[in-house]
Amino acid sequence: MVVMSRKTSLIILILTSLAVHFAFFGHPKETVFDEVHFGKFVSAYYTHEYYFDIHPPGGKLIIAGFAKLFNFSPEYSFAEIGQQFPDHKYLALRFLPSLAGTLLPIVIYLLALGLGFSLMASFSAGMLVALENALLTQSRYLLLDPFLLLFGFSALLFYVIYRRTNRLPYLFLMAIAGGLAMSIKWTGLTFLGMAGVIELWNTARTISLKRIINLIIYFTLTPLVLYFAIFTIHFSLLKNSGNGDAFMTPEFQSTLNNSSYSSDPTIKPLNDFQKFIELNKEMYTANKTLTATHPYSSKWYTWPLMIRPIYYWNNASNITPDQEKIYLIGNPLIWWASSVAVLYLLLSLFGRNFLKEKLPLLLLAGYLINFLPFIGIGRVMFLYHYLSSLIFAILILVYLIDTSHRPKTKFLVLILLAISTFVYFAPLSYGLHLEAKSFQNHLWLKTWQ
Repeated sequence: MVVMSRKTSLIILILTSLAVHFAFFGHPKETVFDEVHFGKFVSAYYTHEYYFDIHPPGGKLIIAGFAKLFNFSPEYSFAEIGQQFPDHKYLALRFLPSLAGTLLPIVIYLLALGLGFSLMASFSAGMLVALENALLTQSRYLLLDPFLLLFGFSALLFYVIYRRTNRLPYLFLMAIAGGLAMSIKWTGLTFLGMAGVIELWNTARTISLKRIINLIIYFTLTPLVLYFAIFTIHFSLLKNSGNGDAFMTPEFQSTLNNSSYSSDPTIKPLNDFQKFIELNKEMYTANKTLTATHPYSSKWYTWPLMIRPIYYWNNASNITPDQEKIYLIGNPLIWWASSVAVLYLLLSLFGRNFLKEKLPLLLLAGYLINFLPFIGIGRVMFLYHYLSSLIFAILILVYLIDTSHRPKTKFLVLILLAISTFVYFAPLSYGLHLEAKSFQNHLWLKTWQ
């Protein structure tokens, strides 16, 4: 069997990820799924009209800032799924999510190497992430999860490098990446939390002033300062009254130009810190009390089996019986094999000394920390909420193979099979033409309809 070098494996992974994520880039030239929401939010930074979202503003600000470089202007209404874009400026909105999706397999490859996986195992981990159809689909459009995953796993990567080198710049990079992940969605806090728990454990075992200072600066202050700074930029850009006013108090609204309370002398306007506190409280309340339903929502316990994919788009102008549709549907081989691997690892750890099983315990903790909190969330949820746990499940699958008999042969077979299932489901990821019968053949479960 041919033995790859690190350079060769990295080049192959980069080329594969680029090809997968930028194939058919820009298709369809129509609004897809939640672009109807995030497109409006990004546009608000150009009109300066206040909006409200249940997620922090980091991802929307990143996309809006990048689009500014290409003279993007809020000419699209993002009124409904399937709305045609009149020009090619929308490509600037989709580029960074696609780039984040491209970089994620490289980060997973480097993380696996840093955790002590073999080169073949690390390469396989990166390839499986690159060939995972749901991860691909979620990164092709104006959506936030590609940034969440990239920044979150980058934070873990920088922490692993810090643990190996003891160089503080990597701890600072971890803090920045962790703060950015938290500024995309609150679930990004789990990545910084994982590193923080490990550091707390080590600090408790060997108490030192340096460790305590590092905990305060890099695991608390730096991410929080960055998180707050992102909100101050958000407030500075959204200075006019908008459709998000109704969520805020009169004191908050009085800071917005042309709001109902902007000229009321009896109301004391809030400063940025007060607005920061109020907005985060309101985001928490909205997350907790959201009652909207969706036909493609799913319960947390169905995610490891991929029971309910999400229907993202269809070509409404196609009058033939053939199909052009986009589904958020995973690569079944990778998805189900990784779920079996998680269950196997969980059962195999019973009766063993957990403290001696550091790496598998860490991987399992990463999976559960990103999965179990959804048990207590009552609002509507979707399959994409599982993506962070899915990547940990892939790492668990690769770890188990890496520690088994003849792992290289198994990895080769796994990658070849993953390529086959990826290609088979690619039309549903890219929105490509399928004959009606072929489309039905792709819906392996009744719940995938």
